[in-house]
Amino acid sequence: MTPSWPVVSVAAISLLQVLGVLVGGPLLFGLMYKVRCRLEGRVGPPIRQPLLDLRKLARRERTRPEHASWIFPLAPLVLVATTLVIAVIAPLLAAGPAFGWSADLFAVVYLLLLGSVALALGALDTGTAFGGMGASRAMTIGALSEPALLVAILALSVPAHSSNVPVIIIRSLSHPLWLATPERLLALVAFLIVIVAESGRLPVDNPSTHLELTMIHEAMVLEYAGPDLALVRLGGSMRLVVLLALFADLFVPWGIATAPGAGHLAVGLVATVAKVAALGVALAAFEVAMAKLRLFRVPELLAGAFVLAVLAVVSALVMP
Repeated sequence: MTPSWPVVSVAAISLLQVLGVLVGGPLLFGLMYKVRCRLEGRVGPPIRQPLLDLRKLARRERTRPEHASWIFPLAPLVLVATTLVIAVIAPLLAAGPAFGWSADLFAVVYLLLLGSVALALGALDTGTAFGGMGASRAMTIGALSEPALLVAILALSVPAHSSNVPVIIIRSLSHPLWLATPERLLALVAFLIVIVAESGRLPVDNPSTHLELTMIHEAMVLEYAGPDLALVRLGGSMRLVVLLALFADLFVPWGIATAPGAGHLAVGLVATVAKVAALGVALAAFEVAMAKLRLFRVPELLAGAFVLAVLAVVSALVMP
């Protein structure tokens, strides 16, 4: 946070970001499913359907496996809580969120990883074959995607001489030519691949599948029901919104509010919503044209993302 941002403005920005992530996550899922249905020649449910599904799940009875411990009900809470922390500290709408000094890209990555690990532990805690299979696959993908994301972040940090997200965004706006450099383009592709992997989208995972041998995320949450399942679905949609918003602000930062004021914040809100919606529509259209990769081909895709991230770092260090 910079001294020019009043405390009231900072608090309002963080509150608006939290509300936007909470409501925007399910709406983004609804928009993406609507686009997929239209491209496949179907009408599809309304965009607000995920919100209606969350309300329905919240009213249902909570069930838990017989031998599950306290880890099982805690995992969905950790998943949602870590994403909410990112929504508070990260510059999604403006470059002056609360605790912006702590919005380090590496800290954001580890917060995301903490939510993933908690959900995997909750799946293992059920003691079922499907839970263990899904957790094993999810951790394998995470172990391959997280290094690629960290190295891509390093490539973004080199020219800005900082890994703090607000600093990177402000300096990128001050030097627009940075956004077209080779290291940025290579990091952009690597970041996109990691987003697809982390959010469980095609071709890494199929979010609408119910086939036992192909499930990854779905296998981990089979034992959840009622409010617990609602939290899992809410957390997954929130993570996708946060990742897409960070991607848009890092690679296409125009529109984000860089000064206090209701007018600047309104422009930042409209710009962020438009960019995230456009990315979601593009991702949904991409999924329609793609088939799910075999599980043993996924490491090849993530290894390619890691190589691109390494090339981005080398390019950032070599080129002035």
